[in-house]
Amino acid sequence: MYWHKEHGTICPADYFLGIVGEGYSRAVRELACSFGLEKAFVPSGELFTKSTSLVISKSAFRELVLREGRRVEMAIRQRRYGPNWTWEDCTDRTIITGADGVMVPTVTETQKRKRRETEARKRTEEGRRSTRRPGRPRKGADGDYKEFKLVSFYDPDKSHKYAVGTSGNHHALGRIMRREARKIGIDQADLSYSVTDGAEWIAKQYAAQLPMLDLNILDYYHLRDHVIAASHVLYGEGTKQSVSWREEMLELAWNRGSLVMLDKLGNYVRRHRSGVKHDALKSLRAYVAKRVAMTDYPTFREAGYDCGSGPTESFCGCLTRRLKGRGMRWDRDHAESIMALGSLYYSNLWNDYWQTQHAA
Repeated sequence: MYWHKEHGTICPADYFLGIVGEGYSRAVRELACSFGLEKAFVPSGELFTKSTSLVISKSAFRELVLREGRRVEMAIRQRRYGPNWTWEDCTDRTIITGADGVMVPTVTETQKRKRRETEARKRTEEGRRSTRRPGRPRKGADGDYKEFKLVSFYDPDKSHKYAVGTSGNHHALGRIMRREARKIGIDQADLSYSVTDGAEWIAKQYAAQLPMLDLNILDYYHLRDHVIAASHVLYGEGTKQSVSWREEMLELAWNRGSLVMLDKLGNYVRRHRSGVKHDALKSLRAYVAKRVAMTDYPTFREAGYDCGSGPTESFCGCLTRRLKGRGMRWDRDHAESIMALGSLYYSNLWNDYWQTQHAA
């Protein structure tokens, strides 16, 4: 330990352990985040204490994990961190991308107000002082759920993958698309394309932010869901006619293309000129007609392209699994912190990040 009149006390050992300004070493922070990403803060804090014999209060453990998540989020946003691979590392120098939205439970303003009132009453009864920080209280959400959005990048054999999410709107995700794609060098890839559920907001953002994509593919299973829904209206759910009809339509789309499927659908529309069956067929035909270029499955399959958005769907589940635990409600920024940690873990960046923290 050293002291200097201009710089104060300096502890070299603290710098070596990475606890300057933190109060916790890198190893402690990593272990806490690992537990905090797996379970709710209270049980994960208890497990942390049992594993390390370090006693940290519930609130301190929670803040430790959320603070680290904010640090990760900021590093990604400021381009100081990101995927540990580029287009040159990808199989066949091909990059596939996907985007989606997923609902996250949030704390509403009404719930926050009720919590504050309950806490104030208990505090008065127990004669305690308020420990709330000065300033305006954190504002709650305007609904029980908020759609978070996510973009993913991966190669054909899924050996390289990366995903990041946001609580922002489609414009916010669009900016993230462009920023993260630039880190990977998607404009230099020999082939790049998207596989999505066909949502119009996704298509618009890809067109605006990543115009270099060679093509955009509609996830086959989303088309299948629309066909199944129409078959239930036509012939009833679970009937042999329903199963036969949907298999006929899907076989046409998969092996002969969506234009042939649309032609066949036209015959059924003319047969059912009104009523709910007509509406269901017309809706299905309109859905496919808007996405003809995205549903040329015979050509895509022959070229060896992915026709399913499974990796993106998987990322949606992984990055929000911790957020959707039983009875959980989140503030937007706290949820984004947990998603940032999830992005590290499920994008195979966890060790890279913590080694960097140790070096710092």
